[in-house]
Amino acid sequence: MSKIQELTTFAIETVREAGARALDFYGKGKRQVKFDMSLVTETELYLNQVFRERLQRQFPEHQIFDTNLEVSGYTHDDKRYLWIYDPLDGVANFQAGIPIWGISFALLENFWPILGIFHMPATGDLFHACAGHKAYRGEMEIRVSDQESINDESLFLTFSRFHQRYRTSFPGKVRNLGCTGAHLSYVAMGRAEAALLSNVTYQDLAAARVLIESAGGKIFKLDGTEFFLNEYLEGQQIEEDLLVGSSNVIAQVRGFLQAHV
Repeated sequence: MSKIQELTTFAIETVREAGARALDFYGKGKRQVKFDMSLVTETELYLNQVFRERLQRQFPEHQIFDTNLEVSGYTHDDKRYLWIYDPLDGVANFQAGIPIWGISFALLENFWPILGIFHMPATGDLFHACAGHKAYRGEMEIRVSDQESINDESLFLTFSRFHQRYRTSFPGKVRNLGCTGAHLSYVAMGRAEAALLSNVTYQDLAAARVLIESAGGKIFKLDGTEFFLNEYLEGQQIEEDLLVGSSNVIAQVRGFLQAHV
């Protein structure tokens, strides 16, 4: 546990530093263009450099996830630790000055998840969990919603163009906030009952998977069976849409969804 505590402290300090640096770029997109890719690219390159320099100083043998990762066997040396870093989730919000965006860290040991962190610098929220332990927002323990019945006050978070692909009779609010990590963090703390994900990758879900599971939820396929993220460890796109929440809530949400033929 002392090693995990050391790694957790490192990750939280690093994500807070990255968040403070990101705020220097936040909301500074060119107003004459709808999406300022140059700002996003500059920010991501800079935040990647910040992380790599910190990791090299403190844990030089640790590995960093990329799409060319070779999944190798079990080892006892420090190369068993693999960091999955997403420097900017919610890029459209970030460049437009909308506060719902964040930075995530996940840590694997011999490809087994042990830590997940999602930080929203503009709001100050920091969600974190160690696998097999409780999930937290700051110092407050969080849990997914396990409502006995969905009602008109329930919140269902979705992706853009959701209504082009699905019909829904969900009785509550259906919203897209433009940031996958924020969606899943809000599900983990019970503020939203469930989230529907589309066009995501291993990197998008690595930290959120630990948060959700520590908070009592899971990631499911649309047919209600459990989804196994490690099948996508080589970085390939996840082609199917996914539902996230408690098993009780997801069973209800599935009844409100119908895909367009």
